[in-house]
Order: sequence, then structure tokens, then C-alpha cells
Amino acid sequence: MNTRVELLQGMPIFGALREDVLRFLLEQARSVSVAAGDHFFHEGDAAAGMYVLEHGRVAVLKNWQGRLLLLRELGEGDCFGEMSLMDLMPRSSSVKALEDCSAIEILPEHLHGLFRLDPEQFALVQMNMGREVSRRLRAADEQLFLAGMQAAAAEKTESLFRAT
Repeated sequence: MNTRVELLQGMPIFGALREDVLRFLLEQARSVSVAAGDHFFHEGDAAAGMYVLEHGRVAVLKNWQGRLLLLRELGEGDCFGEMSLMDLMPRSSSVKALEDCSAIEILPEHLHGLFRLDPEQFALVQMNMGREVSRRLRAADEQLFLAGMQAAAAEKTESLFRAT
């Protein structure tokens, strides 16, 4: 279990949590194995929990006009699905295993147990999740801005060619 504690300690979501709290979460969490090519979950699925990837790589995919588009790839030590612990909305993307994967699944009831055990540590996890989601939102905003600027530049170039 020490390796799993160390894995969590190295993640922003679990940053500054005490070791006994991490052990408490790990004792309740279950390990999930997903074969290469299979999905952890699909876009639109009901919210459940988050996953901490112990081994393997996954693709985060978004459905657009009937096509699956790659948002990002994640590897060992990354987490996904944390939004479902915060907003209880359906999954916003699909996560597909690119390799055989194993992950730690953390469910809302595990966090509720942490709240009962130590509200201060629970609050820290919630703040850390908020920070992580905020970091990802900032990165998405930057990508959206750059894509808009590239589209505007391409449109300007195209209009120059039409004018000549």
C-alpha cells in the first residue's frame, strides 16, 4: 500500500493530505482493471466516481458530429472523472484504455466517509479538486482562444486571396 500512498501524495488533488487520510481512502477504494480498447466510462454516462491511473495510458475523447476526438492522453499518476465528484452531472467525455490499465476508483461515499472522519482534510480534498478543475479550465480556455485566433487569421488570409 505504500506505493499507492506515494502515488496519491504526488498528485495535486491529494496534495498536503496526511498519510493516515490517504490510507483511509485507499482502504475503501477498489482497484479497477480495464483492458486495452475498453472504456472506463462513456460521455453521457451517469456520474459515479473518479479514477487514479496506477498503470497504463488512456485517451480522453469527446464526441463531435458522430466522431470521437482526442482531448488528451493521460498516464500513470493522472486522474480523471473528478468532475463527477463535484457536480454530479453526466460524464462530459469518454475515457478509453490505450493499454491494459489499472486504476483506483474513488466514489462519493468514500469522500463522505472522509468528511465524517476529518472535515478539515475533506475540505482540503475539495479545494484541491477545485484547483485541478480550474487548471484544466484555464488550459481549455487557452486552447479555445488559440483556435479562435488561428481561425480568424486563416479567414483573414482567405479573404485577402479572394480580394486579389
